[in-house]
Amino acid sequence: MNRFAYLTTGLAIRTLAGLSKARVHLHGTDRIPRGPGIFVINHFTRVETLFLPVHIYDLTRLPVWSLADESLFTDTLAPLFDKVGVVSTADPHRDRLVVKTLLTGEASWIIYPEGEMVKNKKIIEHGRFMIAYAGGSHPPHTGAAALALRTEFYRQRIARTRIDDPAEAERILAHFDIGADLDPATNQAVHLIPVNITYYPVRARENLLSRLAARIKNDMPERFIEELMTEGNMLLSGVDIDIRFGTPIDVRPHLQDPRIQADIRSPGPINLEMPLQSRARMRKAALRIMQNYMSAIYGMTTVNHDHLFAALLQLSPFRRVRSTDLRSRAFLAARTDWPGQGIAIHHSLADNQIHLLTDDRFGKFKDFCAILAARNGNPAAHDDRTRPLELVKDATLFGRGIDFHRSRIDNPIAIMANETEPLIPLRRRLRQLAWMPRWWIRRCVVRTLIQEEQNRFEADYQKFAVDGESHPPKVGRPFLLKGRRRDIGVVLIHGYMAAPMEMRELAEPLNGFGFPVYAPRLAGHGTSPADLGNRRFSEWIQAAENGYALINTLCRRVVVGGFSNGAGIALDLASRLPDTAGVVAIAPPLQLQDMSAKLVPAMDAWNRMMALVKLETARKPFVDNAPENPRINYHRNPISGVHQLERLMAAVQSRLPAITVPALIVQADQDPVVHPDGSKKVYDRLGSTDKTYVLVNFKRHGIIRGDGAIRVHRLVAGFLEQTACKRTTPSGDAATGPERPGQP
Repeated sequence: MNRFAYLTTGLAIRTLAGLSKARVHLHGTDRIPRGPGIFVINHFTRVETLFLPVHIYDLTRLPVWSLADESLFTDTLAPLFDKVGVVSTADPHRDRLVVKTLLTGEASWIIYPEGEMVKNKKIIEHGRFMIAYAGGSHPPHTGAAALALRTEFYRQRIARTRIDDPAEAERILAHFDIGADLDPATNQAVHLIPVNITYYPVRARENLLSRLAARIKNDMPERFIEELMTEGNMLLSGVDIDIRFGTPIDVRPHLQDPRIQADIRSPGPINLEMPLQSRARMRKAALRIMQNYMSAIYGMTTVNHDHLFAALLQLSPFRRVRSTDLRSRAFLAARTDWPGQGIAIHHSLADNQIHLLTDDRFGKFKDFCAILAARNGNPAAHDDRTRPLELVKDATLFGRGIDFHRSRIDNPIAIMANETEPLIPLRRRLRQLAWMPRWWIRRCVVRTLIQEEQNRFEADYQKFAVDGESHPPKVGRPFLLKGRRRDIGVVLIHGYMAAPMEMRELAEPLNGFGFPVYAPRLAGHGTSPADLGNRRFSEWIQAAENGYALINTLCRRVVVGGFSNGAGIALDLASRLPDTAGVVAIAPPLQLQDMSAKLVPAMDAWNRMMALVKLETARKPFVDNAPENPRINYHRNPISGVHQLERLMAAVQSRLPAITVPALIVQADQDPVVHPDGSKKVYDRLGSTDKTYVLVNFKRHGIIRGDGAIRVHRLVAGFLEQTACKRTTPSGDAATGPERPGQP
């Protein structure tokens, strides 16, 4: 190999990669052993044959050679391939070159055991590894294992003959054109390193490269057009490329068979082309090793949202699957501890998955539905709970009768599902979820959400509670009051420095009317002021979204309500979440009465700066608080918390025109904390045509508890009843009746 050409080609590939929007993530690089090795890798695109050698070289500092199909060695490409270390599979000296470079440590090798690109990702057939290709199917090749075995066979034979038969040792070295020095050929054992490459998302679309190629040549082969549409789109539109290196496989134990050892010790010359007496044993060993690295390669597939959606749809016993139902099943699948079961997941699955149950803000499900819409005409309509979108499985969706070379265009859903087949624990769990009745899925989602919130509170309380300052756990624990109604439910969000118990006096009468009610605990509340001082308003919103998802699972529609800071969060949810039926904002803190609140951002910045320079005595992180409800609220107010409250309301204020659902704003006319003018501004800026502003005669802030609070309770209950009577969708279509448990 021309080393200069190799390095300059690598530089060119890096330059092209810099222009690409693809994001490469390397995992398990610490597993790569020192010295030469054979990297066995799954083969899905042509681009990996370019960038993989560069990445492996960067990690090992050894040149990386690779085998390529003989059809690629045209008069134009053959000289380039020769210089950068690409060898034809039909080269008569191929095996000798591989063994030589591995013995001397000159280079590592990349070998694709499938033998060609597996565009449909179909590699399991009747429980066995079988590679599907354009003309049929075949078992994976054992060539990588056989070459590793022969390399170690000769390494051991050289080590033995250098003492017992130096002439034979010299002959072997000459046979491989190594030279007289024996040490390089006996230093380091070669390993097989399984590698998996997973791309996400994989979308075949027209792109700059495919359009440019079409202009250059009109009669371009269909196969080439498909590759440009798929791989060009991946490079230009952006794709995550997860490259995982598995545990190296040491082939030396497989050479301990007595017959193989007899060949290693046998007198007389043994060349690479000569059949060994132990060839049958070597073939069996190669087969076992191949099964080992194939399991390792495909066991490292990086599972993503597309995998969950596609496999759940494939495994579903129903021809029609409601989108809300599929998202709920995917949520439960995503909440499984896959890393604990040895299954790798895409980084987006490691984050909070509540978006699958609420607004799909990252477009995971929307993108999947777009593929279905292009594939079989499924509508990409708005998915509301009164008339849910249904996904339809047609006869060819998962697989039969699709041209192999068009599979990435015509059958992407099948490719996604096929990629999960080797992951047995994943498939078992997904099959279980796909067959569960819908009412049981809803129950599991609710139970999961409740348990997670309870566990989060218990962990925070144990970590942050302070004797003499924190209230008993029952004050801060989130609660659910189940009701008989399924048409509408309500989320009640407590205020700043308070806890879920603050909402119980309002929750119980509403529940008495049959409405299911959930009161979430906002992060930093119900524990201690020190906990609240380290929180961000985004964490408060996340807790409220969990509550929204819970009620959204129990009921067809959701009203979000809150008091004070909770009112601000309720308005935020109503501006973003599509299934919201109405919003109740009681004393939203858009404008605070205390003029010193204007100094909060400066005080918070001062405290953070003093913390950085470690001048604790100059900090003033808390101010004293005299709460109306001393058995619920904190007695110390963190400055940073007030700053987060103001940031929340500033963010909500700009989104008020986006709220178009029925709204109820309630405010005390003599509130000592929140100025009524602020609540009136909230009302005026709402985009709703159906909105109500009520000013009640109270001289306190906490109007949802204590004397006279029943007036507020009746206002909220009446609003819920009126909202429940509005049985039309945003588009004016009539709503459907209650869904029956177990209905497909």
